[in-house]
Amino acid sequence: MGFWEDERCEYCQGVIIDKMIDSPRKIGNRYVLIKNIPAGVCKKCGTKYYTANVLKTIEGSIRRRKAEKEIPMAVYSL
Repeated sequence: MGFWEDERCEYCQGVIIDKMIDSPRKIGNRYVLIKNIPAGVCKKCGTKYYTANVLKTIEGSIRRRKAEKEIPMAVYSL
């Protein structure tokens, strides 16, 4: 039984499923890619939901951890 079982999306009422995702985040003036985040994802509209402990881990530990690797990133303006 997953954490998001029987939960519905607040926007479209779609079914939310447990999934591991990757997410780009801005931390300070840098962008980072956080991999393997446990999340609830709406099957219908794709809205992502995070538990409080996952958000706390993202906010707290990312600043203290050393990156696994760094890569160059292309930047575009419109």
